[in-house]
Amino acid sequence: MKVFGSSGTRGVVGEEFTPEFVSRVAAAAAATWDAERVALGRDTRTSGRTFADAAAAGITAAGVDVERLGVVPTPSLVRYCEVEAVPGVMITASHNPPEFNGVKLVGDDGVELPVNRLEVIEERLLAENTTTVAWDRIGASRRVADANDDYVAEMLDTVDRDAIADANPTVALDPGHGAGALTSPEFFRELGCDVVTVNAQPDGHFPGRDPEPVEKNLADLKRLVRAADADVGIAHDGDADRAVFVDEDGDYVEGDASLAALAAHHLGEGDTTVAAVNVSQRLVDVCEAAGANLELTPIGSTNIITRIKELWREGESVPVAGEGNGGVFFPDYRLVRDGAFIAAKFLELLAERDASVSEVVAPYEDYTNVRENLTYESDAELTAMLEAAAAYAEAADADPDTKDGYRLDYGDAWVLVRPSGTEPKVRVYAESADPERARALATEAREALEDAKAGVEA
Repeated sequence: MKVFGSSGTRGVVGEEFTPEFVSRVAAAAAATWDAERVALGRDTRTSGRTFADAAAAGITAAGVDVERLGVVPTPSLVRYCEVEAVPGVMITASHNPPEFNGVKLVGDDGVELPVNRLEVIEERLLAENTTTVAWDRIGASRRVADANDDYVAEMLDTVDRDAIADANPTVALDPGHGAGALTSPEFFRELGCDVVTVNAQPDGHFPGRDPEPVEKNLADLKRLVRAADADVGIAHDGDADRAVFVDEDGDYVEGDASLAALAAHHLGEGDTTVAAVNVSQRLVDVCEAAGANLELTPIGSTNIITRIKELWREGESVPVAGEGNGGVFFPDYRLVRDGAFIAAKFLELLAERDASVSEVVAPYEDYTNVRENLTYESDAELTAMLEAAAAYAEAADADPDTKDGYRLDYGDAWVLVRPSGTEPKVRVYAESADPERARALATEAREALEDAKAGVEA
């Protein structure tokens, strides 16, 4: 697809991402959906209101009513769509830097649209076949004020509040100035946690840290955990569909390790889990120990969701799935990544085990992950790097998996090269139990791509 990537469509505000473009996307979606109304939400980005206005204009111009939820986490919008049986538009760039914004589309079943439905909308968009109705058929707009309250209330009714409250954990929370700042502090306090916060003011400039909850951005949370003697640190991204953890000593927990711990807790023999092609060996080990099956997809929530639904139709049980970036699905609850719910399930695990974070993730810390990003400024540079990746994979002493880029498994290690679905970057991933081996594999692949890119520039 040219417009929609691994998780909606995103771009730099004022460049490829403009109000006119967003209005066209929303109008194409509204004209494609057989719906009388569409839910609309946004995260805290400074450009969010402008793009929400543009989306509302596109929806109503297509003759469809719009219900404006305001600033909400993506899982809050998803819940509203499922409960109200309406499709939805979410204005968010998730973990991308502040200068980005984006659009996610959600079906009336409360699930992000699968690839085949996005293709239909994209075809209408690119053909400029959107529908603008006559003046007397323009849709109406109304404000919905309680979506976040209902979202929090439902989670409170779903998780094991008593177990968490009995453990009485101190939680250090970093919503990263994103939409989770409006919901997660209240949620964890209602669970019986003592909550201390940092970067908890909704602010689309993201003054405390960038939206992506990776280790380099979580220095404030680490310090808060140590200062407050907290039991766990929890961080979200801009739309709060991820949860990343810091242990009781203020040390960062790899997302692959927390995913493995949650999977080990929820998977049983004969179950199936779904992950992307950058899956860690940690999850492979968990599946082997549990007697569970592992299905791999291209990277991105849309692809994982699509495969889970296919497995359901085949009668498979999929109690947990996700990626090592903090985006974990608990499909029996709802088919969405939900940062607050993920964190609550992690708190349940800590309470049930009567263990610390470091103890729970200790069995899954024997691997080192390396990720490097190479930016590009033209299609020629991207093409050169992808051709270099193909040549690198062909020359390697391993059979490549080409579901999404090129993944090479060496038994003791793996490396993956793929273009980002959300940013103008080519990503290089590597993992091994030997840190030097992981770094060497990532460096070798990166240098091959850099040489190819330099050839274009010359």
